[in-house]
Amino acid sequence: MTVKSSNKKEHFRLGLVSMPWSIFNRPSIQLAALKAFLDRDDTLVTTLFHPYLTAAAAIGTENYHYLAKNSWAGEALYSPMLFPEQSKSAEKFFVESCRKEKNLRQLNFADCGQLLEQALEQWIASVDFSSFDLIGFSICFNQLISSLTAASRIKKLYPELPIVFGGSGCVGEIGKSLLHNFPHIDYVISGEGEEALQQLCHALKSPADAGALPSRILTKKAQGLVKSNCAGIEDINSLPVPDFAPYFREMHKIFPQQPFVPVLPVEFSRGCWWNKCTFCNLNLQWCGYRWKTAQNMLEEVKQQSSQYQCLDFCFTDNALPPKEADIFFTSLAKEKTNFDFFAEVRVITDPDKPRLYRLGGLSTVQVGIESLSTSLLKKMKKGTTAIENIAAMRQSAEAGIALDGNLIIEFPGSTEKEVQETLNNLDFVLPFSPLASASFFLGHGSPVAADPGRYGILAVTHHNGNKKLFPEKLLKNLTMLIKDYRGDRVLQRKNWKEVSEKINAWQDFHKTRNPLKPALLYRDGSSFLLIRQEQINGPPLQHRLQGMSRKIYLFCREIRKFDAIIQEFPKIKPVTLRTFLEDLCSKKLMFNENGLFLALAINQE
Repeated sequence: MTVKSSNKKEHFRLGLVSMPWSIFNRPSIQLAALKAFLDRDDTLVTTLFHPYLTAAAAIGTENYHYLAKNSWAGEALYSPMLFPEQSKSAEKFFVESCRKEKNLRQLNFADCGQLLEQALEQWIASVDFSSFDLIGFSICFNQLISSLTAASRIKKLYPELPIVFGGSGCVGEIGKSLLHNFPHIDYVISGEGEEALQQLCHALKSPADAGALPSRILTKKAQGLVKSNCAGIEDINSLPVPDFAPYFREMHKIFPQQPFVPVLPVEFSRGCWWNKCTFCNLNLQWCGYRWKTAQNMLEEVKQQSSQYQCLDFCFTDNALPPKEADIFFTSLAKEKTNFDFFAEVRVITDPDKPRLYRLGGLSTVQVGIESLSTSLLKKMKKGTTAIENIAAMRQSAEAGIALDGNLIIEFPGSTEKEVQETLNNLDFVLPFSPLASASFFLGHGSPVAADPGRYGILAVTHHNGNKKLFPEKLLKNLTMLIKDYRGDRVLQRKNWKEVSEKINAWQDFHKTRNPLKPALLYRDGSSFLLIRQEQINGPPLQHRLQGMSRKIYLFCREIRKFDAIIQEFPKIKPVTLRTFLEDLCSKKLMFNENGLFLALAINQE
């Protein structure tokens, strides 16, 4: 089947697709942002498709939710659709991946795969692809194999219809390898897509008038090396508000009873203002750090809330812009709105700022804790210390903000001393919401991947998951986002085993206790403090601090140097003060790191 020449058309028709495993109760901000930008061009007509909604309806929203959270199980379901020869290994890998998540253990690989394939075929049959001049797929985490599968089937039916891939999963050498190994991909956009996609559309619409395509648009003719960095929108304040209307139309059609209220994604910034973490490869597609003003963000949130009657928002930022975020949440706190926000933030140790953010609607944060060892944090170039990370956990808990985060275990080159430091410090964070253990993985483009020898890595290899899902011959020619390595893996797994077990015990402790009452709680009686301390084994302990002891403890609600405590309480002898502080630390009521002290109990107002 051929596609009519777009030169004879007044408008160029573009279809943009987001496949599983995009979160089903959240519109694709990638598609919505591209549509809003391209709609400014009167010669382009952009249509959005969200087949992940169809997939969620096919297998059930709860099953879809947990599969979307699993890095490998969802991709494994699509692997046999694209590579039938991988069926057995994909099924085995699926079962292994689901075994770790109790909400997935009951799923049957063949049944789920059949339902997803039927949903995909029904979606393709429902769209008149012959009316389009270009189809684009947005590729982020866990969307690669499903998108490759859909693209291959569309290409089989419409061989002359060009297909472009783009997104964070297609940057640089990754995109180039996809382009040259999958014949159904005609173009790849490496990096930010707004301007590049517009240029590609015009080049296809009027080939005679098109100049050379920008370097970030990869074609099969491009043979040179592709740099990861790329041009981007200099001032993202100039971007239009993303258009979520197509998502809502599809959602109401597929789920007429609307069993869920969508969470709207919003973009405060692009990139990361820190951008130094050695393990991170989340910023490959961004060109520097840019942010919107607080006023523009406020107006966008209010407009989206009013238009779609939603109050829940998720910031897509890798890290919120600190100064603008202060203004944003301060403004909302004054307005006493009922907005609810999730955001990824850098560590905040200021005890007042989380309270302010909470009043502005911030209810959940993903904080880059990563480690409770200052030495290991230095290797990771996190720019934080163990006591600062613990302070962030404490301040968030006291502000009533749920904190999600990971502890990276098995980091290459980590020492037994760093493991022991982590084990010791886990005792001090027991009262706070548990973190999740995350085994280190080697990300393409990360500083560790760029200089593996520095971290004791002897050889970079393909990840075992990709070996199960892709044919061996093909995988040899692909550059993948997640890699594996040979080095000190066996040693690190042995060294970190006790840490992993202790994290599991930490998680179990919080599963069985009352979440409405802090595990380490103080109540202020003006002249004394009562502190209640829950334990993993045994009844809660009770502590009383009176007079000057109370004042010292409250003074250390934020990180204090020993000298600063002496200066604040000059009547107390330094040796007496140090003995008192060390006693509190021995009881796990206070944390000490290199002469810095932090009180751990929180006040529930």
